[in-house]
Amino acid sequence: MTSIYKRLFVIILISVAFNVNAESSAEDIAKLGNELTPLGGIKAGNTDGTIPAWDGGLTTPPANFKQGEHYVDPFSSDPVQFTITNSNMSEYAGKLSEGHKALLKTYPDTYKLNVYQSRRTAAAPKRIYDATKRIASTAKLTADGNGVSGAVEGIPFPIPANGLEVIWNHILRWRGNFAERHISQAAPTRSGDYTLVKFSDQFNIAYSQEGMTEEKLNNTVLYFKQEVTAPARLAGGILLVHETLNQNKEQRKAWIYNPGQRRVRRAPNVAFDNPGTASDGMRTNDQLDMYNGSPERYDWELVGKKEIYVPYNNYKISSPELKYKDILKPLHINQDYPRYELHRVWVVEATLKSDARHIYKRRTFYVDEDSWQILVVDQYDNRDQLWRVSEGLAINYYDVPALWTTLETHIDLHAGRYLIVGLDNESTPYNFNISISDSDFSPAALRREGKR
Repeated sequence: MTSIYKRLFVIILISVAFNVNAESSAEDIAKLGNELTPLGGIKAGNTDGTIPAWDGGLTTPPANFKQGEHYVDPFSSDPVQFTITNSNMSEYAGKLSEGHKALLKTYPDTYKLNVYQSRRTAAAPKRIYDATKRIASTAKLTADGNGVSGAVEGIPFPIPANGLEVIWNHILRWRGNFAERHISQAAPTRSGDYTLVKFSDQFNIAYSQEGMTEEKLNNTVLYFKQEVTAPARLAGGILLVHETLNQNKEQRKAWIYNPGQRRVRRAPNVAFDNPGTASDGMRTNDQLDMYNGSPERYDWELVGKKEIYVPYNNYKISSPELKYKDILKPLHINQDYPRYELHRVWVVEATLKSDARHIYKRRTFYVDEDSWQILVVDQYDNRDQLWRVSEGLAINYYDVPALWTTLETHIDLHAGRYLIVGLDNESTPYNFNISISDSDFSPAALRREGKR
């Protein structure tokens, strides 16, 4: 453990013990870009040499990458260093999440983790680094933690003092300005049968846009629109969401266009543990993007940092050379394709408040130190039994650059089923080179699109 790691860990423990919400000190802020990465990760590698130093991330696309085509794997020649299975998992138990341990035990014949060389590819534009340093002294949680003030464009809490700050870093992390994707979702039965649900999604990530101010933001950090395009029985339904920065001042606003009724109506239930769109009950609304929305129903404890094996640089599983049937198998996805690497993550424990309701009593989040992307989540039921395990299979979209998921999986240990979101092997990849105005995300726009 490096000396900077030790000092930061002590600071974290003290902060959590007293439940403080302190602004970063000038001394801490000065570490950004020096001992720390510009977004707050530890720049140095680990003492074992199994995690490298961060050297700026991946910012140059491979020579054979063409804009608009699927992302080329820059590490296609990397060999598997070793494979973790049920038979050898005890050797690696200290670097596995409880969810991964449970999956290895539950599916001993089929579940495995292929571990590759660790590559710290996460990167963002310089203006995001500059904004992070600029707002580190001004960003604050609201009194109850259900909102953020004094922050825009950058990561609000690069040196977090508590679990709420970490989760807000994930919610407000850099993912580009605009994005469009045409993806498929599937929830295979125990026998492996599935129906593809196809979506056309658009994102207007207002919070991160250049020159943004809190006044111009007008409390809306993200606009999201999702149209179901298949199967026919679901096609034409459209969801619109306006996500807010201060959720007490104004809660999330959502609308749904129903093609049968040909009308737009408010959708206050698009939040928390209500079922996600066409998910067959396999995920909650707040599980999309690994976690989204108001954190108000949980108490958030910052446990600290840990080195664990997480899904990272998953270009292989998003390759157009694969078909969906190659990936979708009974019980869990085909584990020949995911790539796991050893990385440092923030560990945050979320415990349901005594007066709140949610199907998950407890959730453990593992958050990438370099990007603030949630990579793994363990979810527990009301009996405190591990129920579902979620993974965010991340890649660096190096032409942006931004680290984001290419797939999300939610595995139900009780049901022997899972949900996968984000399949695009047989369609088109994410497109970040679009520009969409706020007016394209209005209820009136939704009404016009629904009537076409």
